[in-house]
Amino acid sequence: MTALTNDAPPSALAGGVGLAMASAASFGLSGSLARGLMDAGWTAGAATLARVVIASAVLLVPGILAMRGRWRVLRKAWPTVVAYGVFAVAGAQLFYFLAVGHLDVGIALLIEYIAPIAVVLYLWVRHGHRPGPLTVVGAVIAAFGLVLLLNVVGGGHISLVGVGWALAAMVGASVYFIISSDMSTGLPPIALATGGLLVATVGLGLAAAAGVLPISFTTHTVHLIPFDAPWWAVVLVLGVVSAAVAYVTGIAGTRLLGARLASFVALMEVVAATAFAWILLAQSPLPIQLVGAGLVLAGVVVVKMGESSPIVDSASPTIIVPPPSRRRRVFTRDRRGRVTADRG
Repeated sequence: MTALTNDAPPSALAGGVGLAMASAASFGLSGSLARGLMDAGWTAGAATLARVVIASAVLLVPGILAMRGRWRVLRKAWPTVVAYGVFAVAGAQLFYFLAVGHLDVGIALLIEYIAPIAVVLYLWVRHGHRPGPLTVVGAVIAAFGLVLLLNVVGGGHISLVGVGWALAAMVGASVYFIISSDMSTGLPPIALATGGLLVATVGLGLAAAAGVLPISFTTHTVHLIPFDAPWWAVVLVLGVVSAAVAYVTGIAGTRLLGARLASFVALMEVVAATAFAWILLAQSPLPIQLVGAGLVLAGVVVVKMGESSPIVDSASPTIIVPPPSRRRRVFTRDRRGRVTADRG
């Protein structure tokens, strides 16, 4: 059965949470770095393409070594790798950047991070994993925290085009969590990340060559609040840290936690993105946003509590076989005086 739920021991869950948090922090850095590049004259397509090209180059050799010659596994899992590259890697990042071009960053993030709710609904409809009461309560708390954290209650103009791109990014994020949690393919996390990044590189490259994806970049210095950085250094960190490291740790963490719980832990990306924007772009959060960050954390904890009990799949119940009882030898004497031994 596809591993989409959380039935790992506590030690594995702790490790999964740590990996998922590291992934969320790495992903959260990408927004500020990409914004710096775009302020320096880069297009969203150029930033996304550079990010996946560098990440692919970094992970290519480790990804090949991780396969250990098991190329038959990769041949069987190629549809999963292609879907991961198209939706979870290229689509989620590119669509988010396109949404930011029409919406405030907070609005775009809020729409994209409907993804955890979408994952819960998918698991319910597709696999019958009905969410428990604590999961629902945690989702509500986290959603309310996001509203406060992103400070979207003040209203403002909403672009339908931007909403469409943000919803597309939400689909990509949902696919990321669902595919990342699937261990049935037999692909190591680093191999899946490498394959997805290579697919994204080819797809974005073809789109750029066809003129569908606008590509424009400069060699101007990137101006961040604490310091100025050369463009190549920003692009290198964007590809290595916020892509290669982020995807590998994210897949590994999701396989330990399951898609549902991992998708909620990944909400920490919003907290991390807010913190990095504060430090690098001087976008300081308001007090209401700090309250929202605390509620997001509380929501994740509540969801973690709701996921602590394993979910039993009725289609493949566990059969508990009791240990055989110890047999004892019984001695009897027949009419002729002979002694025989029977097993009870």
